Amino acid sequence: MNPAKDSRKSIRTIAIFFALTVFLSLVSLEVDGQQSKSAMARPQTQVREPRQYTIEQFMSTVRIGGSSFSSDEQSILFHSNKSGIFNVYSVPVTGGEPTQLTKSEKESTYAVSYFPADSRILYTYDRGGNENSHLYVREADGTERDLTPGDKVKANFLGWSHDRKSFFLSTNERDPRFFDIFEMAIADFKPTLIYKDETGLAVGDISDDKKFVAFQKSGGSSADSDVYLYNAATKELKNITTHSGDVANSPQAFDVNSKYLYYLTDEGSEFQHLERHDLATGKHELVEKAPWDISYTYFSQNGKYRVTAINEDARTKIEIKDETTGKPVVLPKLPNGDITGVNISPSEKLMAFYMNGDRSPGNLYVYNFSTQKVTKLTESLSPEIDPSDLVDSQVIRYKSFDGVEIPSILYKPKNASSQQKAPALLLIHGGPGGQTRVGYSALTQYLVNHGYVVLGVNNRGSSGYGKTFFTSDDGKHGREPLWDCVEAKKYLSSLGYVDEKKIGIMGGSYGGYMVLAALAFKPDEFAVGVDLFGVSNWVRTLQSIPPYWESFRKSLYKEIGDPNTELEKLRAVSPLFHADKIVKPLIVLQGVNDPRVIKPESDEIVDNIKKRNGVVEYVVFDNEGHGFTKKANEIRAYKAILDFLDHYLKGTATAGNTATYSVIRTTKDLHVCEWCPELKIFLRPSLFSVSPW
Repeated sequence: MNPAKDSRKSIRTIAIFFALTVFLSLVSLEVDGQQSKSAMARPQTQVREPRQYTIEQFMSTVRIGGSSFSSDEQSILFHSNKSGIFNVYSVPVTGGEPTQLTKSEKESTYAVSYFPADSRILYTYDRGGNENSHLYVREADGTERDLTPGDKVKANFLGWSHDRKSFFLSTNERDPRFFDIFEMAIADFKPTLIYKDETGLAVGDISDDKKFVAFQKSGGSSADSDVYLYNAATKELKNITTHSGDVANSPQAFDVNSKYLYYLTDEGSEFQHLERHDLATGKHELVEKAPWDISYTYFSQNGKYRVTAINEDARTKIEIKDETTGKPVVLPKLPNGDITGVNISPSEKLMAFYMNGDRSPGNLYVYNFSTQKVTKLTESLSPEIDPSDLVDSQVIRYKSFDGVEIPSILYKPKNASSQQKAPALLLIHGGPGGQTRVGYSALTQYLVNHGYVVLGVNNRGSSGYGKTFFTSDDGKHGREPLWDCVEAKKYLSSLGYVDEKKIGIMGGSYGGYMVLAALAFKPDEFAVGVDLFGVSNWVRTLQSIPPYWESFRKSLYKEIGDPNTELEKLRAVSPLFHADKIVKPLIVLQGVNDPRVIKPESDEIVDNIKKRNGVVEYVVFDNEGHGFTKKANEIRAYKAILDFLDHYLKGTATAGNTATYSVIRTTKDLHVCEWCPELKIFLRPSLFSVSPW
């Protein structure tokens, strides 16, 4: 789960999580026929059975992301997996067929930015999902140049300078634990050191006059952080959000005049609101509040617009304010869905954005502020799939064992009924601290299309529902959050169209841990488990975290446990040490190159179950990291999951069968991804600059 940092405009820690969460809506069609003249005659209606699609058809849908305007603002740069893995494309703002600019057949490649005054582009990729991403420039002649070389170097693009003659980046080349900040002139690509980090800071923004850098520093817990302001002239680093207790603060953006620093805080509130700090006087003032978390805010190039996102009950609500008039900008009327990824062009005449709905994967649009014209630039859904065969989600809430209300996202197959009960799966997001959100998921729609009810559970500890709820899982992993999942099973059983004997649990990353915990600590509750790169041994996982997680290592230990001093506590909640209690069928999927949940986490839990002649299937991707970015691997993974579920959940096979289903599959000739974008995790910006799982 990796909340990708956007640019210096904002410290958007949105990342992305395993929300296999989408539904199917019931559609009825009227039958043609002449209506009788008799008053007794009535038009007949007929419910059409939804067509069932293969995983290949679902995966022929294209996933896209990113946006950057060309220097003449006639084209937009983005990335797409149309070629089978992600590559960088360009599309005219007037519409038309996108042009593929990078031709990678091995590593998924992601768009960063056009150059401000020519056709060169910046992009990024890692090696086999190891997450050591570098910044590359594609020259006008098509040749590639690595701007941040080094086998173990991880680099981040932080944004362009205001004069657009240089850009900012950070790398951990000097010390793998910390990211130093550099300015790189585009004339010669020579980096100039701006800040040497030796304590573990996450950069938020750099002022347009280059006099200040805003950082976030993690505190003693996952809900505690401060904003630090670095003065480039005096070299002073100052905490501007000193407080007592747990308060989450995160820098967002300097205004274009370098007078204010805007930041988010939940001080005195359950939810994050927006304040600003006067750089000259040190005065703080409230800017904006909402009844939900404000997720981020940033300014357009010349400060005419300020874009704000609100995490409103698992949906993204975008607000744009015209700073010259103080009035909100009326956004274009579009089909039901979330507007995300808003990017305003440097001239402030155009706006690129994405629209994502339950039955419609994200598509790229461009909006002209003066003409108010909206142009759709992509068509992501496969032409083989009729969206009316897919389903819409429903936000529901149920009471847990202690009365705490648990928000969740429900997806119901169209043909599920009390007469035709369906098997069901709980979907547990990553984190800790992620959030299952509404929106398109190919895997969820695939499962629902094949007859499975899916409930995306936002168990206690999920972000988006206030800091009390967010911190209520601290020190309780493997217990109360898991008990919320048990109550989710009871909720599903009460619906009338779910077969209460056929309810399984599925999750990726931290959600994969929850799957293993459910089978080990509540062995009689769930019929099957689906674990995608999940933690089985907290001791080893916390001892082997990537070095660049140093900035939030202590708060991570505070939430889960310190492997140096709390071994018994961690062993008690690690499924590996209780694997003898696992008696239900399990499928495990794992990438060899995963730097977060390393392969031994899955190897050992699988070996333990095999030694006891348990029912386990193990799918290994030899060129994969923490999830999937290659279509071929997604197809293989999701097909393996459905086959497993059809056999052990929907079918009649049980763990008591004498036959053992123990298979190890590898994909040596396939290329896999960095982390599963199907896992749509949405993290509080006050959490970690990088979300662990």
